[in-house]
Amino acid sequence: MAAQFAGQPVLILKEGTSRAVGRDAQHANIAAARIVAESVKSSLGPKGMDKMLVDSFGDVTITNDGATILDEMDVQHPVAKMLVEVAKTTDDEVGDGTTSAVVLTGELLGKAEQLIDKDVHPTVIVDGYRIAAEKALEFLEDIAIKVDPEDRSMLKKVSNIAVATKMLSEYKDQVSDFAVRAILEVAEKDAKGGYKIDVDDVKVEKKPGESLSETKLIQGILLDKEVVHPGMPKRVENAKIALLSCALEVEKTEFDAKLNIKNPEQMKAFLDEEEKILRGMVDKIVSAGANVAICEKGIDDVAQHFLAKKGVLAVRRVKQSDMEKLVKATGGHIVTNIEDLSSKDLGAAQLVEERKVADDKMTFVEGCKNPKAVTILVRGGTERIVDEAERAVHDALCVVRDVVINPRVVAGGGAPEAEVAKRLRAYADKLAGREQLAVQAFAEALESLPMILAENAGLDPIDTQVELRTKHDQGLVWAGVDPFKGKILDMVKQNVYEPLAVKIQLVKSASEAAGMTLKIDDVIAASKKEEKGPPKGPEESGEEAGEY
Repeated sequence: MAAQFAGQPVLILKEGTSRAVGRDAQHANIAAARIVAESVKSSLGPKGMDKMLVDSFGDVTITNDGATILDEMDVQHPVAKMLVEVAKTTDDEVGDGTTSAVVLTGELLGKAEQLIDKDVHPTVIVDGYRIAAEKALEFLEDIAIKVDPEDRSMLKKVSNIAVATKMLSEYKDQVSDFAVRAILEVAEKDAKGGYKIDVDDVKVEKKPGESLSETKLIQGILLDKEVVHPGMPKRVENAKIALLSCALEVEKTEFDAKLNIKNPEQMKAFLDEEEKILRGMVDKIVSAGANVAICEKGIDDVAQHFLAKKGVLAVRRVKQSDMEKLVKATGGHIVTNIEDLSSKDLGAAQLVEERKVADDKMTFVEGCKNPKAVTILVRGGTERIVDEAERAVHDALCVVRDVVINPRVVAGGGAPEAEVAKRLRAYADKLAGREQLAVQAFAEALESLPMILAENAGLDPIDTQVELRTKHDQGLVWAGVDPFKGKILDMVKQNVYEPLAVKIQLVKSASEAAGMTLKIDDVIAASKKEEKGPPKGPEESGEEAGEY
Protein backbone atom coordinates (compact mmCIF):
# COMPACT_ATOMS: atom_id res chain seq x y z
CA MET A 1 0.00 0.00 0.00
CA ALA A 2 1.47 3.33 -1.05
CA ALA A 3 0.35 6.88 -0.31
CA GLN A 4 1.18 10.05 -2.25
CA PHE A 5 3.02 12.67 -0.19
CA ALA A 6 4.33 15.84 -1.91
CA GLY A 7 4.16 13.97 -5.21
CA GLN A 8 6.33 11.13 -3.91
CA PRO A 9 4.93 7.59 -3.34
CA VAL A 10 5.45 6.52 0.30
CA LEU A 11 5.41 2.80 1.05
CA ILE A 12 3.52 2.03 4.26
CA LEU A 13 2.98 -1.72 4.22
CA LYS A 14 5.26 -4.54 3.18
CA GLU A 15 5.36 -5.61 -0.43
CA GLY A 16 2.79 -8.34 -1.14
CA THR A 17 0.32 -7.09 1.51
CA SER A 18 -3.29 -7.09 0.28
CA ARG A 19 -5.98 -4.69 1.43
CA ALA A 20 -9.76 -4.62 1.04
CA VAL A 21 -11.65 -1.51 2.16
CA GLY A 22 -15.30 -0.55 2.79
CA ARG A 23 -18.00 -2.42 0.87
CA ASP A 24 -15.50 -4.83 -0.70
CA ALA A 25 -14.24 -5.94 2.73
CA GLN A 26 -17.77 -6.26 4.13
CA HIS A 27 -19.05 -8.27 1.16
CA ALA A 28 -16.01 -10.60 1.25
CA ASN A 29 -16.42 -11.22 5.01
CA ILE A 30 -20.17 -11.80 4.75
CA ALA A 31 -19.67 -14.14 1.79
CA ALA A 32 -17.11 -16.21 3.75
CA ALA A 33 -19.47 -16.52 6.75
CA ARG A 34 -22.45 -17.44 4.58
CA ILE A 35 -20.50 -20.14 2.73
CA VAL A 36 -19.61 -21.75 6.08
CA ALA A 37 -23.23 -21.50 7.24
CA GLU A 38 -24.44 -23.01 3.94
CA SER A 39 -22.08 -25.97 4.41
CA VAL A 40 -23.81 -27.02 7.67
CA LYS A 41 -27.36 -25.86 6.83
CA SER A 42 -28.43 -29.20 5.31
CA SER A 43 -27.46 -31.08 8.51
CA LEU A 44 -29.99 -29.18 10.70
CA GLY A 45 -32.80 -31.11 12.34
CA PRO A 46 -33.84 -34.77 12.57
CA LYS A 47 -34.08 -35.05 8.76
CA GLY A 48 -30.70 -33.38 8.24
CA MET A 49 -28.01 -35.03 6.12
CA ASP A 50 -24.61 -36.27 7.29
CA LYS A 51 -21.23 -34.99 6.10
CA MET A 52 -18.19 -37.09 5.28
CA LEU A 53 -14.95 -35.31 6.16
CA VAL A 54 -11.59 -36.65 5.02
CA ASP A 55 -8.48 -35.11 6.59
CA SER A 56 -4.98 -34.81 5.11
CA PHE A 57 -4.03 -38.23 6.53
CA GLY A 58 -7.04 -39.90 4.91
CA ASP A 59 -8.95 -40.38 8.21
CA VAL A 60 -12.70 -40.27 7.66
CA THR A 61 -15.31 -38.67 9.96
CA ILE A 62 -19.03 -39.09 9.23
CA THR A 63 -21.23 -36.76 11.29
CA ASN A 64 -24.05 -34.20 11.29
CA ASP A 65 -22.80 -32.46 14.44
CA GLY A 66 -22.16 -28.81 13.53
CA ALA A 67 -19.20 -28.32 15.89
CA THR A 68 -17.47 -31.47 14.62
CA ILE A 69 -18.05 -30.58 10.93
CA LEU A 70 -16.52 -27.13 11.37
CA ASP A 71 -13.71 -28.41 13.56
CA GLU A 72 -12.69 -30.94 10.91
CA MET A 73 -12.95 -28.41 8.06
CA ASP A 74 -9.59 -26.71 7.55
CA VAL A 75 -10.92 -23.18 6.96
CA GLN A 76 -8.50 -20.38 6.13
CA HIS A 77 -10.61 -17.19 5.99
CA PRO A 78 -10.47 -15.29 9.33
CA VAL A 79 -14.27 -14.71 9.42
CA ALA A 80 -14.89 -18.38 8.61
CA LYS A 81 -12.59 -19.22 11.55
CA MET A 82 -14.75 -16.99 13.75
CA LEU A 83 -17.81 -19.07 12.86
CA VAL A 84 -15.89 -22.18 13.85
CA GLU A 85 -15.29 -20.49 17.21
CA VAL A 86 -19.04 -19.73 17.50
CA ALA A 87 -19.78 -23.46 17.10
CA LYS A 88 -17.05 -24.42 19.57
CA THR A 89 -18.20 -21.90 22.20
CA THR A 90 -21.82 -23.04 21.89
CA ASP A 91 -20.70 -26.66 22.23
CA ASP A 92 -18.57 -25.89 25.31
CA GLU A 93 -21.29 -23.79 26.94
CA VAL A 94 -24.49 -25.76 26.32
CA GLY A 95 -23.40 -28.82 24.29
CA ASP A 96 -26.14 -28.54 21.65
CA GLY A 97 -27.45 -26.06 19.07
CA THR A 98 -24.08 -25.65 17.34
CA THR A 99 -25.49 -25.99 13.81
CA SER A 100 -28.34 -23.55 14.61
CA ALA A 101 -25.87 -20.96 15.97
CA VAL A 102 -23.75 -21.04 12.80
CA VAL A 103 -26.79 -21.01 10.48
CA LEU A 104 -28.36 -18.07 12.37
CA THR A 105 -25.08 -16.11 12.18
CA GLY A 106 -25.00 -16.70 8.41
CA GLU A 107 -28.66 -15.61 8.05
CA LEU A 108 -28.11 -12.45 10.15
CA LEU A 109 -25.17 -11.47 7.93
CA GLY A 110 -27.16 -12.25 4.77
CA LYS A 111 -30.01 -9.95 5.89
CA ALA A 112 -27.45 -7.29 6.91
CA GLU A 113 -25.89 -7.40 3.43
CA GLN A 114 -29.27 -6.56 1.89
CA LEU A 115 -29.55 -3.53 4.20
CA ILE A 116 -25.97 -2.41 3.42
CA ASP A 117 -26.86 -2.51 -0.27
CA LYS A 118 -29.78 -0.16 0.56
CA ASP A 119 -27.24 2.24 2.14
CA VAL A 120 -28.05 1.45 5.77
CA HIS A 121 -24.83 2.01 7.72
CA PRO A 122 -23.31 -1.14 9.32
CA THR A 123 -23.16 0.59 12.75
CA VAL A 124 -26.93 1.17 12.60
CA ILE A 125 -27.44 -2.53 11.76
CA VAL A 126 -25.18 -3.61 14.66
CA ASP A 127 -27.14 -1.37 17.07
CA GLY A 128 -30.43 -2.75 15.74
CA TYR A 129 -29.21 -6.33 16.12
CA ARG A 130 -28.13 -5.61 19.71
CA ILE A 131 -31.59 -4.21 20.56
CA ALA A 132 -33.25 -7.18 18.82
CA ALA A 133 -31.06 -9.72 20.67
CA GLU A 134 -31.92 -8.14 24.07
CA LYS A 135 -35.63 -8.22 23.23
CA ALA A 136 -35.39 -11.79 21.87
CA LEU A 137 -33.88 -12.93 25.19
CA GLU A 138 -36.72 -11.19 27.07
CA PHE A 139 -39.33 -12.90 24.89
CA LEU A 140 -37.68 -16.31 25.35
CA GLU A 141 -37.69 -15.86 29.14
CA ASP A 142 -41.36 -14.87 28.93
CA ILE A 143 -42.54 -17.95 26.97
CA ALA A 144 -40.28 -20.51 28.73
CA ILE A 145 -41.95 -23.42 30.56
CA LYS A 146 -40.75 -24.05 34.14
CA VAL A 147 -40.08 -27.72 34.95
CA ASP A 148 -38.93 -29.82 37.90
CA PRO A 149 -35.15 -30.44 37.59
CA GLU A 150 -35.63 -33.99 38.91
CA ASP A 151 -38.56 -34.86 36.62
CA ARG A 152 -37.00 -37.82 34.80
CA SER A 153 -39.72 -38.07 32.15
CA MET A 154 -39.25 -34.40 31.13
CA LEU A 155 -35.45 -34.74 31.14
CA LYS A 156 -35.82 -37.83 28.96
CA LYS A 157 -38.03 -35.95 26.48
CA VAL A 158 -35.41 -33.17 26.19
CA SER A 159 -32.63 -35.73 25.70
CA ASN A 160 -34.68 -37.65 23.11
CA ILE A 161 -34.85 -34.56 20.87
CA ALA A 162 -31.07 -34.02 21.09
CA VAL A 163 -30.42 -37.67 20.14
CA ALA A 164 -33.18 -37.79 17.48
CA THR A 165 -31.06 -35.68 15.12
CA LYS A 166 -28.12 -38.09 15.40
CA MET A 167 -27.26 -41.55 14.09
CA LEU A 168 -28.44 -43.08 17.37
CA SER A 169 -32.04 -41.90 16.82
CA GLU A 170 -33.48 -45.45 16.89
CA TYR A 171 -31.83 -46.05 20.29
CA LYS A 172 -32.80 -42.62 21.67
CA ASP A 173 -34.88 -44.00 24.57
CA GLN A 174 -32.02 -46.16 25.81
CA VAL A 175 -29.37 -43.41 25.41
CA SER A 176 -31.63 -40.79 27.04
CA ASP A 177 -32.31 -43.09 29.97
CA PHE A 178 -28.54 -43.49 30.54
CA ALA A 179 -27.94 -39.73 30.15
CA VAL A 180 -30.65 -38.82 32.70
CA ARG A 181 -29.51 -41.44 35.21
CA ALA A 182 -25.85 -40.45 34.81
CA ILE A 183 -26.42 -36.70 35.21
CA LEU A 184 -28.72 -37.08 38.24
CA GLU A 185 -26.14 -39.45 39.76
CA VAL A 186 -23.27 -36.94 39.51
CA ALA A 187 -25.37 -33.80 40.29
CA GLU A 188 -24.56 -32.10 43.58
CA LYS A 189 -26.80 -29.59 45.33
CA ASP A 190 -25.23 -26.22 46.08
CA ALA A 191 -25.91 -23.85 49.00
CA LYS A 192 -28.65 -21.98 47.10
CA GLY A 193 -30.66 -25.15 46.44
CA GLY A 194 -29.61 -25.37 42.80
CA TYR A 195 -27.38 -27.97 41.20
CA LYS A 196 -23.71 -28.11 40.32
CA ILE A 197 -22.87 -30.56 37.52
CA ASP A 198 -19.64 -31.32 35.68
CA VAL A 199 -20.29 -33.37 32.52
CA ASP A 200 -16.68 -34.62 32.76
CA ASP A 201 -17.75 -36.65 35.81
CA VAL A 202 -19.56 -38.91 33.35
CA LYS A 203 -16.80 -40.82 31.60
CA VAL A 204 -17.71 -41.90 28.06
CA GLU A 205 -15.61 -44.91 27.01
CA LYS A 206 -16.01 -46.18 23.45
CA LYS A 207 -15.17 -49.61 22.06
CA PRO A 208 -16.04 -50.84 18.54
CA GLY A 209 -17.81 -54.19 18.46
CA GLU A 210 -21.28 -55.62 19.16
CA SER A 211 -24.04 -53.10 18.33
CA LEU A 212 -25.29 -49.72 19.56
CA SER A 213 -27.93 -51.54 21.63
CA GLU A 214 -25.10 -52.95 23.82
CA THR A 215 -24.24 -49.45 25.10
CA LYS A 216 -24.55 -49.49 28.90
CA LEU A 217 -24.25 -47.37 32.04
CA ILE A 218 -21.77 -48.50 34.72
CA GLN A 219 -22.31 -47.32 38.31
CA GLY A 220 -18.62 -46.64 38.74
CA ILE A 221 -15.53 -46.27 36.58
CA LEU A 222 -14.27 -48.32 33.65
CA LEU A 223 -10.47 -48.39 33.30
CA ASP A 224 -8.91 -49.18 29.94
CA LYS A 225 -6.22 -51.21 31.74
CA GLU A 226 -5.70 -54.86 32.55
CA VAL A 227 -4.67 -56.54 35.82
CA VAL A 228 -0.86 -56.32 35.96
CA HIS A 229 -0.01 -59.91 36.99
CA PRO A 230 -1.51 -63.22 35.77
CA GLY A 231 -1.36 -64.64 39.33
CA MET A 232 -3.66 -61.95 40.71
CA PRO A 233 -7.42 -62.49 41.17
CA LYS A 234 -9.43 -61.24 38.16
CA ARG A 235 -12.54 -60.59 40.28
CA VAL A 236 -12.79 -59.04 43.76
CA GLU A 237 -16.14 -58.59 45.50
CA ASN A 238 -16.66 -56.05 48.31
CA ALA A 239 -13.50 -54.32 47.14
CA LYS A 240 -11.50 -52.03 49.40
CA ILE A 241 -9.51 -49.88 46.98
CA ALA A 242 -6.17 -48.16 47.63
CA LEU A 243 -5.71 -45.21 45.21
CA LEU A 244 -1.97 -44.59 44.87
CA SER A 245 -0.28 -41.67 43.18
CA CYS A 246 3.19 -43.06 44.03
CA ALA A 247 5.17 -45.76 42.23
CA LEU A 248 5.46 -49.20 43.86
CA GLU A 249 9.11 -49.27 42.86
CA VAL A 250 12.44 -48.62 44.57
CA GLU A 251 13.14 -44.94 44.08
CA LYS A 252 16.13 -43.90 42.06
CA THR A 253 18.34 -41.13 43.48
CA GLU A 254 17.88 -37.68 41.98
CA PHE A 255 21.65 -37.26 41.67
CA ASP A 256 24.25 -39.51 40.03
CA ALA A 257 25.49 -42.19 42.40
CA LYS A 258 27.76 -45.24 42.05
CA LEU A 259 27.78 -48.44 44.06
CA ASN A 260 31.02 -50.37 44.22
CA ILE A 261 30.10 -54.02 44.75
CA LYS A 262 33.18 -56.18 45.25
CA ASN A 263 31.71 -59.61 45.97
CA PRO A 264 28.48 -61.63 45.43
CA GLU A 265 27.46 -61.28 49.11
CA GLN A 266 27.25 -57.52 48.73
CA MET A 267 25.21 -57.96 45.55
CA LYS A 268 22.82 -60.30 47.37
CA ALA A 269 22.52 -57.89 50.28
CA PHE A 270 21.71 -55.07 47.84
CA LEU A 271 18.98 -57.12 46.07
CA ASP A 272 17.61 -58.35 49.40
CA GLU A 273 17.30 -54.77 50.60
CA GLU A 274 15.39 -53.80 47.43
CA GLU A 275 13.10 -56.77 47.93
CA LYS A 276 12.58 -55.82 51.58
CA ILE A 277 11.54 -52.27 50.62
CA LEU A 278 9.04 -53.59 48.04
CA ARG A 279 7.70 -56.20 50.48
CA GLY A 280 7.23 -53.39 53.04
CA MET A 281 5.17 -51.40 50.52
CA VAL A 282 2.94 -54.39 49.78
CA ASP A 283 2.55 -55.16 53.52
CA LYS A 284 1.48 -51.55 54.07
CA ILE A 285 -1.27 -51.90 51.42
CA VAL A 286 -2.47 -55.22 52.88
CA SER A 287 -2.34 -54.03 56.50
CA ALA A 288 -4.53 -51.02 55.57
CA GLY A 289 -7.18 -53.57 54.55
CA ALA A 290 -6.98 -53.06 50.76
CA ASN A 291 -7.69 -55.95 48.38
CA VAL A 292 -7.42 -53.76 45.23
CA ALA A 293 -4.58 -51.36 44.42
CA ILE A 294 -4.98 -48.82 41.60
CA CYS A 295 -1.74 -47.02 40.87
CA GLU A 296 -1.16 -43.91 38.76
CA LYS A 297 2.50 -44.83 38.25
CA GLY A 298 4.48 -48.06 37.75
CA ILE A 299 4.50 -51.27 39.82
CA ASP A 300 7.78 -53.21 40.04
CA ASP A 301 7.77 -56.88 38.93
CA VAL A 302 8.78 -57.99 42.45
CA ALA A 303 5.97 -55.89 44.00
CA GLN A 304 3.54 -57.46 41.50
CA HIS A 305 4.64 -60.91 42.69
CA PHE A 306 4.10 -60.04 46.37
CA LEU A 307 0.70 -58.45 45.64
CA ALA A 308 -0.35 -61.58 43.73
CA LYS A 309 0.71 -63.79 46.66
CA LYS A 310 -1.42 -61.67 49.00
CA GLY A 311 -4.43 -61.95 46.64
CA VAL A 312 -4.52 -58.22 45.81
CA LEU A 313 -5.80 -57.14 42.38
CA ALA A 314 -3.57 -54.34 41.03
CA VAL A 315 -3.78 -51.98 38.03
CA ARG A 316 -0.99 -49.59 37.05
CA ARG A 317 -0.41 -46.46 34.94
CA VAL A 318 -3.98 -45.21 35.29
CA LYS A 319 -4.62 -41.70 33.91
CA GLN A 320 -4.78 -38.86 36.42
CA SER A 321 -8.28 -37.91 35.21
CA ASP A 322 -9.43 -41.48 35.87
CA MET A 323 -7.87 -41.39 39.34
CA GLU A 324 -9.86 -38.22 40.13
CA LYS A 325 -13.05 -39.90 38.90
CA LEU A 326 -12.28 -42.96 41.07
CA VAL A 327 -12.09 -40.67 44.11
CA LYS A 328 -15.59 -39.35 43.33
CA ALA A 329 -16.97 -42.82 42.53
CA THR A 330 -15.48 -44.87 45.39
CA GLY A 331 -15.18 -42.24 48.12
CA GLY A 332 -11.47 -43.00 48.61
CA HIS A 333 -8.50 -40.61 48.79
CA ILE A 334 -5.46 -40.50 46.53
CA VAL A 335 -2.32 -41.24 48.58
CA THR A 336 0.97 -39.74 47.39
CA ASN A 337 3.15 -41.53 49.95
CA ILE A 338 2.62 -45.24 50.69
CA GLU A 339 3.57 -44.67 54.35
CA ASP A 340 0.54 -42.42 54.81
CA LEU A 341 -1.95 -45.08 53.62
CA SER A 342 -4.59 -46.01 56.19
CA SER A 343 -7.99 -47.71 56.17
CA LYS A 344 -9.67 -44.25 56.07
CA ASP A 345 -8.17 -43.59 52.63
CA LEU A 346 -9.66 -46.69 51.01
CA GLY A 347 -12.47 -46.46 48.48
CA ALA A 348 -15.27 -49.03 48.29
CA ALA A 349 -17.01 -50.85 45.43
CA GLN A 350 -19.17 -53.96 45.26
CA LEU A 351 -17.11 -55.42 42.44
CA VAL A 352 -13.77 -54.90 40.71
CA GLU A 353 -13.36 -57.23 37.76
CA GLU A 354 -11.25 -57.62 34.63
CA ARG A 355 -13.37 -58.38 31.56
CA LYS A 356 -12.64 -58.69 27.89
CA VAL A 357 -14.30 -56.00 25.80
CA ALA A 358 -13.71 -56.47 22.06
CA ASP A 359 -9.98 -57.31 21.77
CA ASP A 360 -8.92 -55.52 24.96
CA LYS A 361 -9.01 -56.41 28.62
CA MET A 362 -10.60 -53.71 30.77
CA THR A 363 -11.08 -53.32 34.51
CA PHE A 364 -14.59 -52.52 35.77
CA VAL A 365 -14.96 -50.77 39.14
CA GLU A 366 -18.71 -50.92 39.68
CA GLY A 367 -21.46 -51.07 42.26
CA CYS A 368 -20.26 -47.94 44.07
CA LYS A 369 -22.64 -46.89 46.85
CA ASN A 370 -23.04 -43.18 46.04
CA PRO A 371 -21.02 -42.61 42.89
CA LYS A 372 -20.36 -39.00 41.97
CA ALA A 373 -18.65 -40.24 38.80
CA VAL A 374 -20.06 -42.88 36.44
CA THR A 375 -19.18 -44.38 33.04
CA ILE A 376 -21.15 -44.92 29.84
CA LEU A 377 -19.62 -47.67 27.68
CA VAL A 378 -20.51 -46.96 24.04
CA ARG A 379 -20.51 -49.90 21.61
CA GLY A 380 -21.11 -49.95 17.86
CA GLY A 381 -20.42 -51.87 14.68
CA THR A 382 -17.49 -49.77 13.38
CA GLU A 383 -15.07 -47.09 14.55
CA ARG A 384 -17.07 -44.38 12.69
CA ILE A 385 -20.38 -45.43 14.27
CA VAL A 386 -18.84 -45.49 17.75
CA ASP A 387 -17.37 -41.99 17.25
CA GLU A 388 -20.73 -40.56 16.15
CA ALA A 389 -22.48 -42.41 19.00
CA GLU A 390 -20.06 -40.80 21.47
CA ARG A 391 -20.96 -37.34 20.10
CA ALA A 392 -24.68 -38.15 20.47
CA VAL A 393 -24.17 -39.29 24.09
CA HIS A 394 -22.23 -36.08 24.82
CA ASP A 395 -25.08 -33.93 23.43
CA ALA A 396 -27.65 -35.90 25.45
CA LEU A 397 -25.63 -35.43 28.66
CA CYS A 398 -25.22 -31.70 28.00
CA VAL A 399 -28.91 -30.94 27.36
CA VAL A 400 -29.95 -32.89 30.48
CA ARG A 401 -27.31 -30.94 32.44
CA ASP A 402 -28.66 -27.65 31.01
CA VAL A 403 -32.22 -28.39 32.18
CA VAL A 404 -31.17 -29.61 35.64
CA ILE A 405 -29.10 -26.44 36.21
CA ASN A 406 -31.65 -24.07 34.58
CA PRO A 407 -35.01 -25.91 34.85
CA ARG A 408 -36.83 -24.15 32.00
CA VAL A 409 -37.61 -25.48 28.55
CA VAL A 410 -39.18 -24.32 25.28
CA ALA A 411 -40.81 -26.41 22.57
CA GLY A 412 -38.75 -27.45 19.54
CA GLY A 413 -39.48 -27.52 15.82
CA GLY A 414 -38.64 -23.84 15.35
CA ALA A 415 -41.66 -22.78 17.48
CA PRO A 416 -39.79 -20.41 19.84
CA GLU A 417 -37.91 -18.80 16.92
CA ALA A 418 -41.19 -18.20 15.07
CA GLU A 419 -42.89 -16.76 18.17
CA VAL A 420 -39.94 -14.47 19.01
CA ALA A 421 -39.81 -13.36 15.34
CA LYS A 422 -43.52 -12.44 15.49
CA ARG A 423 -43.01 -10.40 18.67
CA LEU A 424 -39.87 -8.72 17.28
CA ARG A 425 -41.76 -7.58 14.17
CA ALA A 426 -44.45 -6.02 16.39
CA TYR A 427 -41.75 -4.36 18.51
CA ALA A 428 -39.91 -3.05 15.40
CA ASP A 429 -43.00 -1.08 14.34
CA LYS A 430 -42.64 1.03 17.50
CA LEU A 431 -39.05 2.09 16.67
CA ALA A 432 -38.55 5.41 14.89
CA GLY A 433 -35.05 5.19 13.40
CA ARG A 434 -33.36 2.93 10.87
CA GLU A 435 -32.78 0.39 13.66
CA GLN A 436 -36.34 -0.69 12.86
CA LEU A 437 -35.06 -2.27 9.65
CA ALA A 438 -32.32 -4.16 11.52
CA VAL A 439 -34.80 -5.50 14.12
CA GLN A 440 -37.07 -6.70 11.29
CA ALA A 441 -34.05 -8.33 9.62
CA PHE A 442 -33.20 -10.09 12.92
CA ALA A 443 -36.79 -11.43 13.08
CA GLU A 444 -36.56 -12.73 9.51
CA ALA A 445 -33.21 -14.42 10.26
CA LEU A 446 -34.72 -16.17 13.31
CA GLU A 447 -37.69 -17.27 11.24
CA SER A 448 -35.37 -18.85 8.68
CA LEU A 449 -34.49 -21.65 11.17
CA PRO A 450 -37.93 -23.36 11.00
CA MET A 451 -37.85 -22.80 7.22
CA ILE A 452 -34.55 -24.74 6.98
CA LEU A 453 -36.03 -27.52 9.16
CA ALA A 454 -38.95 -27.74 6.71
CA GLU A 455 -36.66 -27.65 3.68
CA ASN A 456 -34.47 -30.47 5.06
CA ALA A 457 -37.64 -32.54 5.63
CA GLY A 458 -38.65 -32.09 1.98
CA LEU A 459 -41.45 -29.57 2.69
CA ASP A 460 -42.12 -26.36 0.78
CA PRO A 461 -40.47 -23.52 2.79
CA ILE A 462 -42.82 -20.78 1.49
CA ASP A 463 -46.01 -22.70 2.34
CA THR A 464 -44.50 -23.58 5.72
CA GLN A 465 -43.66 -19.94 6.46
CA VAL A 466 -47.18 -18.74 5.58
CA GLU A 467 -48.86 -21.45 7.69
CA LEU A 468 -46.45 -20.94 10.61
CA ARG A 469 -47.06 -17.18 10.69
CA THR A 470 -50.82 -17.72 10.53
CA LYS A 471 -50.78 -20.18 13.47
CA HIS A 472 -48.65 -17.84 15.61
CA ASP A 473 -50.86 -14.85 14.73
CA GLN A 474 -53.79 -16.96 15.98
CA GLY A 475 -52.04 -17.24 19.35
CA LEU A 476 -50.56 -20.77 19.03
CA VAL A 477 -47.23 -20.03 20.77
CA TRP A 478 -45.83 -23.55 20.34
CA ALA A 479 -46.77 -24.12 16.67
CA GLY A 480 -43.68 -25.56 14.95
CA VAL A 481 -42.49 -27.78 12.11
CA ASP A 482 -42.86 -31.53 12.63
CA PRO A 483 -40.41 -32.98 10.05
CA PHE A 484 -41.74 -36.53 10.54
CA LYS A 485 -45.41 -35.75 9.93
CA GLY A 486 -44.66 -32.95 7.46
CA LYS A 487 -47.09 -30.54 9.15
CA ILE A 488 -47.23 -27.49 11.41
CA LEU A 489 -48.29 -28.86 14.80
CA ASP A 490 -48.34 -27.87 18.49
CA MET A 491 -44.87 -29.10 19.50
CA VAL A 492 -45.76 -29.33 23.21
CA LYS A 493 -48.45 -31.91 22.33
CA GLN A 494 -45.78 -33.74 20.28
CA ASN A 495 -43.52 -33.83 23.40
CA VAL A 496 -40.74 -31.96 21.58
CA TYR A 497 -38.78 -29.91 24.13
CA GLU A 498 -35.41 -28.15 24.12
CA PRO A 499 -33.53 -26.43 26.98
CA LEU A 500 -34.07 -22.67 27.26
CA ALA A 501 -30.30 -22.37 27.90
CA VAL A 502 -29.57 -23.60 24.34
CA LYS A 503 -31.87 -20.96 22.77
CA ILE A 504 -30.40 -18.19 24.90
CA GLN A 505 -26.86 -19.17 23.91
CA LEU A 506 -27.95 -19.38 20.25
CA VAL A 507 -29.20 -15.77 20.22
CA LYS A 508 -26.19 -14.45 22.16
CA SER A 509 -23.51 -16.21 20.09
CA ALA A 510 -25.06 -15.45 16.69
CA SER A 511 -25.81 -11.76 17.39
CA GLU A 512 -22.33 -11.10 18.80
CA ALA A 513 -20.53 -12.86 15.93
CA ALA A 514 -22.67 -11.04 13.33
CA GLY A 515 -22.08 -7.69 15.06
CA MET A 516 -18.32 -8.18 15.15
CA THR A 517 -18.20 -9.17 11.46
CA LEU A 518 -20.30 -6.17 10.35
CA LYS A 519 -18.05 -3.67 12.13
CA ILE A 520 -15.05 -4.69 9.99
CA ASP A 521 -14.57 -2.30 7.06
CA ASP A 522 -10.86 -2.77 6.37
CA VAL A 523 -8.97 -6.03 5.91
CA ILE A 524 -5.19 -5.78 5.71
CA ALA A 525 -3.61 -9.17 5.05
CA ALA A 526 0.16 -9.67 5.21
CA SER A 527 1.77 -11.72 2.47
CA LYS A 528 2.35 -15.33 3.43
CA LYS A 529 5.90 -16.32 4.17
CA GLU A 530 7.40 -18.62 1.61
CA GLU A 531 8.35 -22.01 2.96
CA LYS A 532 12.08 -22.54 2.83
CA GLY A 533 12.80 -25.97 1.44
CA PRO A 534 16.13 -27.66 0.75
CA PRO A 535 18.45 -25.82 -1.65
CA LYS A 536 17.55 -26.56 -5.26
CA GLY A 537 19.93 -28.49 -7.50
CA PRO A 538 21.07 -27.11 -10.85
CA GLU A 539 18.33 -29.05 -12.73
CA GLU A 540 15.55 -27.64 -10.50
CA SER A 541 16.86 -24.06 -10.56
CA GLY A 542 16.93 -24.07 -14.34
CA GLU A 543 20.73 -23.77 -14.56
CA GLU A 544 22.80 -26.12 -16.63
CA ALA A 545 25.13 -28.33 -14.63
CA GLY A 546 28.69 -27.07 -14.75
CA GLU A 547 27.70 -23.55 -15.87
CA TYR A 548 28.61 -20.65 -13.59
